[in-house]
Amino acid sequence: MLDKRLVFVSGKGGVGKSAVSAGLALLAQRNGLRVLAIEVEASGGLAAHFGTGPFQFTPREVRPGLHVMRMVRSEALLEYLSLQLRIPGMGRFGAIARAFDALATAAPAVREIVTIGKTLWEVREDRWDLVVVDAPPTGQIGSYLRAPKSITELVTTGRIRSQSDWMAATLADSDATQVLLVTLPEELPTTETLQSLRWFEQSKVTAPPKIITNRVLERLSEGRPPAGPVADMAELHEKLWTEQQTWIEKLPPDLTIPLLFGVFTPGEIAAHISDDLEALK
Repeated sequence: MLDKRLVFVSGKGGVGKSAVSAGLALLAQRNGLRVLAIEVEASGGLAAHFGTGPFQFTPREVRPGLHVMRMVRSEALLEYLSLQLRIPGMGRFGAIARAFDALATAAPAVREIVTIGKTLWEVREDRWDLVVVDAPPTGQIGSYLRAPKSITELVTTGRIRSQSDWMAATLADSDATQVLLVTLPEELPTTETLQSLRWFEQSKVTAPPKIITNRVLERLSEGRPPAGPVADMAELHEKLWTEQQTWIEKLPPDLTIPLLFGVFTPGEIAAHISDDLEALK
């Protein structure tokens, strides 16, 4: 993962994708990389795992070499218009905001292209060795990643078309971009992840995603303990472990992250996951 320039982390809500995003950013920072972590949704997940207040559009350094920002679509659009299209004097919104909302309502992928365009611009500017994106959940990741291709189908020539082309090329470059899908060894997350994998296979907007299965139970040692509450707990653990293995067999992961027993802060969870991610190739 640390050889990539851009990593998107997605998954069904509640599976721990923000924790994995934070863990990957910490791992890269620990290895001396310049890292930007981007929170696409205003969920506050990255802020909790880094132990900070809410993030803003301007990147903030939370560790030496590790910066974090929150995607704000209006800010990204202003930046795009002022820098990429070279429209000077762009102030705070106003009439342009209303015009953009009308355009985004009428044309598919406009909102998404502004969001993912900012992400890819940060990669292109070469200020960071790795950009980690706490991306939209699996139910929305398709329209987000396909936005550059959608724009090329709407715009045939010009600056916007050429920029959409390099965005699509960067996403499709397996040496530069990787998608991680986080799931749980349970029915609903497994089913949704399998559906997402089929979409990736058909769309080919990126290289095939890697799968991380989170909160996996470790099997207890063989031998049944003496009768009593401990034996009952061991029996329940074995049943839960067996159930998890059923879903893991349906969706073999590239990496499993063990369930953390006990009480941990979000920051401690991210630190544990960063250690586990060392094994992901």
